[in-house]
Amino acid sequence: MRITKCIFALGLMMGLLSACSGTKPLGSKIVQTEVGEGWANNSINAVIFRRNSITTYKQAQFIAYYDPDSHLVLGKRNLGSDEWEINKTAYTGNTADAHNTISIAVDGEGFLHVSWDHHNNPLRYARSKYPLSLELGEMESMTGESEKDVTYPEFHNLPNGDLLFFYRSGESGRGNLVMNRYDVKSKKWRQLHDNLIDGEDARNAYWQACVDTNGTIHLSWVWRETWDVSTNHDLAYAKSEDGGMTWLKSNGEPYDLPINLEKAEYAWKIPQNRSLINQTAIYADENSSPFIASYWNENGKTQYQIIFKQGQDWERISPDFRTSTFQLGGGGTKRIPISRPQVLVDNNGSDSRLYLLFRDEERGNKVSMALTESLEDIKWEIVDLTKDSVGQWEPSYDIELWKEKQQLHLFVQKVEQKDGEGLAEGITSPVKLLEVK
Repeated sequence: MRITKCIFALGLMMGLLSACSGTKPLGSKIVQTEVGEGWANNSINAVIFRRNSITTYKQAQFIAYYDPDSHLVLGKRNLGSDEWEINKTAYTGNTADAHNTISIAVDGEGFLHVSWDHHNNPLRYARSKYPLSLELGEMESMTGESEKDVTYPEFHNLPNGDLLFFYRSGESGRGNLVMNRYDVKSKKWRQLHDNLIDGEDARNAYWQACVDTNGTIHLSWVWRETWDVSTNHDLAYAKSEDGGMTWLKSNGEPYDLPINLEKAEYAWKIPQNRSLINQTAIYADENSSPFIASYWNENGKTQYQIIFKQGQDWERISPDFRTSTFQLGGGGTKRIPISRPQVLVDNNGSDSRLYLLFRDEERGNKVSMALTESLEDIKWEIVDLTKDSVGQWEPSYDIELWKEKQQLHLFVQKVEQKDGEGLAEGITSPVKLLEVK
């Protein structure tokens, strides 16, 4: 399939810079390519908790989305190529529910793994028939345990080629975190934990996870007491240095599993009713130092926040550019003035550059980035990466490509989202890949 390529030159990028920041250019150009037409009646293709929407294995880059007929579509290209191979699979999803996303990963032998269409329902999982193939086999079980009530499935790659698979078992406010591991040599899954984070039948953890270049698994979460998003509170943290078997606090103190409300280490304490959002982002630099991004209400405004470990202490910084506030409450997928943020870190000797990806109505709902060249001398710069609105889009990116080469490829689609799991009618839009050069 031939794609359309649009290049936004340096002059356009400079013209899109925020008036409040004297920024330097991020690079010489932005390349935006169209992959195919996608479902856009809600934000199912463009929510942040897709792990992953795009992923790269060696020189092959894969993408997944729902088309206007709710079919699961897979795409593949060679990095740098203008040609996409597209496979409209026989599998479909309940696209009326924006929770029911598609997650993909490629294991160390090149097999594509796909999980899709989950919101408190049985596991739907398949893998490719051959390495680097877009042809999926039959749906299958992973372990046969705790697979009847699955929500928020996500894959993560380990350095040795194995995969991790996280998901919630149970309902909002009454759920536990399950963790499986795929052995690339035996081609089999096993369950490491059926209840890694225990809601004690009173709450559940809404998490974000990452695996750094050293193989350390980082996990942070907020607690939610009920189905109502306003009951989100506190930001907790754990890590594993042995592939997920044992878990530690940030100071190396072992956790007694499962982790619950009382046992958890708290990176930052945030009370209920502060519009604290769930399921955002965590990233760890080459020194395995974690950075957690979120937003909540502080001093009368809703601001993006980054929590990170500095020495023995957790620190907080914010680009602090927003001028308005809003109040989160209720259930279902919300229509929110800002997206949940992604955070990326690029080490620069003993210092680190930090990037925050987001969408904000205050900036015209464009794909935007806040960045600081140094965490030792923080000076925030803001740039818009698109000239047009992307609706209710949230950022997801090619995590493996960034970790390996520090190349930023974003999944972008303009989507609608009515509040409380509402649904627009008859809307489609192009699925795009945006490369920040």
